[in-house]
Amino acid sequence: MKINLSNKKALVGGSSKGLGYAVAKQLASCGAIVTMVSRNESLLKKNIIELKKLTGNDHNYILVDYNNTKKYKEIIDDFFKTNSVDILINNTQGPPAGDVLSVSELDYENTFNLLFQNTICTSMAALKGMKKNGWGRIINMTSVSVKEPLSYLALSNTIRSAVTSWGKTLSIESGKHNITVNNILTGFFNTERLKELNSEKAKKFNIEIDEVFQKMSEMVPMKRIGEPEEFGYLVAFLSSEYANYINGVNIPIDGGLLKSM
Repeated sequence: MKINLSNKKALVGGSSKGLGYAVAKQLASCGAIVTMVSRNESLLKKNIIELKKLTGNDHNYILVDYNNTKKYKEIIDDFFKTNSVDILINNTQGPPAGDVLSVSELDYENTFNLLFQNTICTSMAALKGMKKNGWGRIINMTSVSVKEPLSYLALSNTIRSAVTSWGKTLSIESGKHNITVNNILTGFFNTERLKELNSEKAKKFNIEIDEVFQKMSEMVPMKRIGEPEEFGYLVAFLSSEYANYINGVNIPIDGGLLKSM
């Protein structure tokens, strides 16, 4: 099975680094023309050069600040005035860590805008072109914590649950247009985000960060943390014709971390 995304256009959120860039790289490797979205222009420019070397195709980027929802909507709406995409990967940076007793009402509001409002804005804009073309893929990058909440990620647990529920609801309406909507429930992956979270844990419990990673690895049945490219493989498959009949599902990629069915 060879995944061929030639002539497909993809928009990948949060793609300056981490899982977002791994996804952008894999989609580009399969032939898609990728527009990367992030707030870090220097990394985006570097990534464009790397993808050009890798694929020979010209790719591009949009510079945004996910924390400024109003401005983000203006930029995205302006992009879709003259562009359409076949594949949309909804992904932003994560909200701050914190347990349910330490976060404020304002924190929830900001996280709602970051994770939910931005996702709605981008998806609604992308859907117009997908409907016109009679084909599309919307993939929401969420977390295993929507099924089994992590105590130190109260904000993420709560709002990402809303995103997955919304994604399922949208899939019911979009299926008749040959547009699939799926949620990926992300486990532990070797990214800068995980290193930041584990650094905070190490400080909180006064232990070495290596010990945090070791304990985290032991929680996973496969006894290791995932690599970003492994995440990219799943997204590439869901973006392809091979996934035509996969719609409205939550797919964990976690090495077996989730204990629930």
